[in-house]
Amino acid sequence: MSDAAPSIPADLSFEDALSRLETIVSRLESGQAPLEESITLYEEGARLKAHCEARLKAAQLRVEKIVVGADGQAKGVEAAEFG
Repeated sequence: MSDAAPSIPADLSFEDALSRLETIVSRLESGQAPLEESITLYEEGARLKAHCEARLKAAQLRVEKIVVGADGQAKGVEAAEFG
């Protein structure tokens, strides 16, 4: 396996990473890639998956929920709780 695997740019958007990941999955599912290429693609896919998960987690932490008072009116926001 490759020791010098290219890293995923930190500023790569979620959408661009997901698009590349979908391309990799299609290539691997087709069964047309030679073994070494398949391994390289799989490694890149694993890095892209981790990148997408990190981008989703960062977005999740930025989400806020609206706090509604007893009168039904919005009274502010607070950090959303997930899980």
